[in-house]
Amino acid sequence: MRLLSYNIHKGIGGRDRLYRLQRIVDVIAAESPDIVCLQEVDRNVRRSRFDNQPELFAERLELDHRMYQLNVHVQTGGYGNLLLSRWPFLSHHQVSLTRQTKKVRGAQMATIDTPSGAIHLVNWHLGLGERERHWQTRRLLEHHLFREGRDLPQIIVGDFNDWRNTLASGPFEVHGFQQLTTPISRFRSFPAYLPMGSLDKAFWRGSFSMLTAHVAKRRLARDASDHLPLIVDFEL
Repeated sequence: MRLLSYNIHKGIGGRDRLYRLQRIVDVIAAESPDIVCLQEVDRNVRRSRFDNQPELFAERLELDHRMYQLNVHVQTGGYGNLLLSRWPFLSHHQVSLTRQTKKVRGAQMATIDTPSGAIHLVNWHLGLGERERHWQTRRLLEHHLFREGRDLPQIIVGDFNDWRNTLASGPFEVHGFQQLTTPISRFRSFPAYLPMGSLDKAFWRGSFSMLTAHVAKRRLARDASDHLPLIVDFEL
C-alpha cells in the first residue's frame, strides 16, 4: 500500500510561479498512491482561479473518500489540508494546532479501513517557530482524540517545517514514535528545484510488517510545487 504526502503550494510552481494544477495531479498520479495527504490546498481563491481544489483532486485522482480542513482564510476562500483515500474512513477528526496569535494551523486524523486492516493516520502542516512546532506536536500526541488510535498502527506525515530535525528526539521519542525519514540527508524535499531541507517527514508507531519511504524526484515534480512529494510504502 502506498501513501503520498505533498505540500502543493496551492498549485503554483516553485520556480515559474505559474498556477498549473494539472502538473500537481500528474505528479501525484505518476506515483499511484492509495492515500494522499496534501498541504496548502486552495479553495475559492483568486490566485488559483477560484478552483475548488479538494473536489478537483478527488475527481481527477479517482479517490472516493476525502476530508478537507480549511485553516487560513483568504478573502472568500482559503487554504488548508486535504486527505484523500481509496478506502473509507472508519472515523475522522480535525484538530486545531493554532498557538496564541500565530498563523492558523491544524491536523487531520483518520482511521482508514485498508484491505489489510485499520491504520490511524495524521496529516498536518506545522508552524515556522521551533517552540511552536514542539507545542503543536505535544498537543496532538496528548490529545484525547489522537489517543483513541493508540492500539492501531499509526503514521504521522506532512510538512513539519523542522529544519533542525529536533522533533525526533523530543516529543516523538517521548511517545514512542520512530522517524521513518532518516537519515535526513536522503530526504531533502525543499526547495523542489534544489532540495536542501528535509521538511516533509514521516513518523510511525505500531505493528507494520513493511515500512519504507523515499522522496519522489521526477522531473515534473521539480517544477510543479516548491516541495517534492514524500512516498511511504507500508504493509500491516
